[in-house]
Amino acid sequence: MANWNDNRARQGFGVSPSQTGDVAGRTTFDAGLREHMLSIYNYMASGVLLTGIVALLTARSGLAVQFAQGPLMWIVALSPLAIVFAMSFGRNKFSTTTLQAMFWGFAVLMGLSLSTLFLVYTGGSIAATFFATAGAFAGLSLWGYTTKKDISAWGSFLIMGVIGLLVAMVVNMFIGSQTLDLVVSFIGVLIFAGLTAYDTQRLKQEYLAVQQARMTNPSVAAAYPAGKMVVMGALSLYLDFINMFLFLLRFMGVARD
Repeated sequence: MANWNDNRARQGFGVSPSQTGDVAGRTTFDAGLREHMLSIYNYMASGVLLTGIVALLTARSGLAVQFAQGPLMWIVALSPLAIVFAMSFGRNKFSTTTLQAMFWGFAVLMGLSLSTLFLVYTGGSIAATFFATAGAFAGLSLWGYTTKKDISAWGSFLIMGVIGLLVAMVVNMFIGSQTLDLVVSFIGVLIFAGLTAYDTQRLKQEYLAVQQARMTNPSVAAAYPAGKMVVMGALSLYLDFINMFLFLLRFMGVARD
């Protein structure tokens, strides 16, 4: 293998000396991108795993019943949402370590909240839905990472779809329509499937843009620390995964007797 950093290295395979620096830079750039995305996936997967373990242990301990009713229900349900807003709007104020701690705390609280699913659905159907979601997420994220198509225009449409879903879910709380519930669930799966691909490409493009900016303005490194980018990226993909899982569970979940 040619040593691109060695000026004495043989310039083979039609690569001229003037191109050597560009090839080395491109290789380093691609390696950095792969490492960055792998870090995001590792964080995201670890967060999902932590949530699953906490949910399972909480359900088996019997505490899930307490989180399904009374004041604790609202505390456990709203606390993760509060952390997401805090991380999203305060990312520039918090240190990387603080954001990491908030991410793990969020994953634990989500586990407590999702433990109530074991009171509604059988463990087998929850597991089956989880693995189905994992497979779909992997395929969609891989497509978003590798596709040459620019899907940035999906962003506004998908965000509007999420807002529409929230409105429809609130309305259905009052009218209790089973048909509307199924429609919302189906659309929810499609929207978060789209967001998985969109967010993956967005995170990739964000890294590339920041790296290019750093070449001309080193101060960009301070404005966009790699650690913060990884944590916030993991949070985005985590939310896509969990929401796709929850909507898909409405179709695949088997109710307990």
